[in-house]
Amino acid sequence: MAYKYMLYEEKNEIGVITFNRPDKRNALGREFEQEIAGCLSDAARTRSVKVIIVKSNGPVFCSGHDKAEILHRPVGEVRDFFQTCIDLFMLMHSVPQPIIAQVHGIAMAGGCHFVAGCDLAVAAEKNAQFAMTGVKIGYNCSTPTVAVSRAIGQKKCLEMLFTGNFISAREALAYGLVNRVVPDEKLEEETWNLAAEISQYSLEVLGTSKQVFYQQRDMAERQAYFFAKEMMASQALWPEAIEGMTAFNEKRRPLWPDRFAL
Repeated sequence: MAYKYMLYEEKNEIGVITFNRPDKRNALGREFEQEIAGCLSDAARTRSVKVIIVKSNGPVFCSGHDKAEILHRPVGEVRDFFQTCIDLFMLMHSVPQPIIAQVHGIAMAGGCHFVAGCDLAVAAEKNAQFAMTGVKIGYNCSTPTVAVSRAIGQKKCLEMLFTGNFISAREALAYGLVNRVVPDEKLEEETWNLAAEISQYSLEVLGTSKQVFYQQRDMAERQAYFFAKEMMASQALWPEAIEGMTAFNEKRRPLWPDRFAL
């Protein structure tokens, strides 16, 4: 499928979304976010890939939201714009495929939000930088706060909000915003290796891992354990668990059943 603001390809059960709006520093707009959402929805429906990498063309990973879709617009339009954003981020957590951000450059405001909203992130050591810059233009990064605060915690999130300063890839790693920091020239290779490692497993189990994590995160501890207990009990009867444990006992590689073949 042809997209206006992005590219998409699949190889070896890995999907790659490439932001392709370098003239706008890959700023996120309503149509752009709808394209991303449509691509993710198709991947969830067809299950032709097990992992999705998100990267960008141009020097900037993502500069945030396109201010042309915010400035001097009626409040209802701006509200609808950010509803599209929220819908995208909720979808990112609901699709079964783990989503990995491959961050080669600046990820600021909504771009930092996008990195935090992905399940995993790999960052280039020299050129990747992260910031919530809303304070510098008199416009608090309210929606990025939701994802970033859940990734890095209260104190560091507030520091980023109050200063608008950029943090390095190494700082982002220490804060928990990214999973790995690698040499810039190894970024694509290392991101692909992580995706390939994950793609060897059952998509049904990967999707359940996402579901359980995001659902239990907002529960009280006792409720979370009850939910987890029920999931463990039901999954014990799944063909993936039966095959996986049988293969372990027989000291062989599991052959995951394809329960969702079209």
